[in-house]
Amino acid sequence: MTRVLAEFADQRHLVEAARRARDVRCRVVDAYTPFPVEELSLALDHRESRVRPAMFAGGILMAALAYGLEYYSAVIDYPYNSGGRPLDAWPAFMLVPFATGILLAGACGFATFLVETGLPNLSDPLFAVDGMARASQDRFLLAVELPQEDEGRSAAVATLVRLGAISVREVER
Repeated sequence: MTRVLAEFADQRHLVEAARRARDVRCRVVDAYTPFPVEELSLALDHRESRVRPAMFAGGILMAALAYGLEYYSAVIDYPYNSGGRPLDAWPAFMLVPFATGILLAGACGFATFLVETGLPNLSDPLFAVDGMARASQDRFLLAVELPQEDEGRSAAVATLVRLGAISVREVER
């Protein structure tokens, strides 16, 4: 998909363009503003993060694996009765699965975070576009992915201009 950067003079036009982008089959990637715009968060196309499910799955799998390994070694492979306790005394087995489950949950969460955010991405072609530096001063920028078809692209650019875009620049990927 082709990515463009639309520049707006005020936040009202930016928010309206972000809301109307779906009507012309565009996906709003991100918005860059000199100050926070509360209405903009509802208009952006953000999907749910997969960090929490990945952490849960990693933690549960590691805890189950650690418990199974302890159970196998103490009950099946080398059963040793010490002090008349049962071989499968689960309270004695809980410390290692708990600690290793937390460790792997943190590692899975960090890895999922890196994958979702695309890090480490040391440079983004978006930041090389002329006028990007003004986003921290007095301009409002909207990064949009256009549809594949030529008529869809031209209609989307025309819609952005009609909604108040000062300029629409294509971003090299």
